[in-house]
Amino acid sequence: MEENKHNHKSHKIEGGADNPQAGEEKQVSLKESEYAKLKEDAAKASEYWDRILRLQADFDNTRKRLEREKQEFIKFANEEIISELLNILDDLERTVELAQSANQDLPMFLKGVEMIMAHLYEMLKDYGVKPIDAQGKLFDPNFHEALMQIEDKDVAEHTIVEELQKGYLLNEKVIRTAKVKVAVAKKDNSPG
Repeated sequence: MEENKHNHKSHKIEGGADNPQAGEEKQVSLKESEYAKLKEDAAKASEYWDRILRLQADFDNTRKRLEREKQEFIKFANEEIISELLNILDDLERTVELAQSANQDLPMFLKGVEMIMAHLYEMLKDYGVKPIDAQGKLFDPNFHEALMQIEDKDVAEHTIVEELQKGYLLNEKVIRTAKVKVAVAKKDNSPG
């Protein structure tokens, strides 16, 4: 009757790792409201744990799906540009066939090749590719690669006097430096 008066309820708790007498049961007295709160917290903890497990599974599935999509994207990312290059290849094959026929003259062959080059340059431009301007510019190691140096008193030192191979930018990023010949100051060979 004394327990009811204080609104206490007894619950058995079995001994565990923190109870040296593991087989022995202890009785703990809690207020009924405290017991209800503990039960509510345990139910919430169980619900949260289930939610965490589901979210973890969702995350893993999303990660795997994104990885598959990324691999698929990489596999076919260049499909459009390859299709356009195939069209240019067809044009080149037709031009070579015409050049091999006995009635094809050189000026017509050159005109065909120039048209193919123009088509290729336009396609590259559409994809953000543009040539690096080198001829007559000052040498810049970010855009140019000096393959040769030449003494030239008619131009300023470090000026590019000849472009040996074009360089290209892809969306303002260097994808191939221009290979160039650069002017250097004439060395004074007179005895000093």
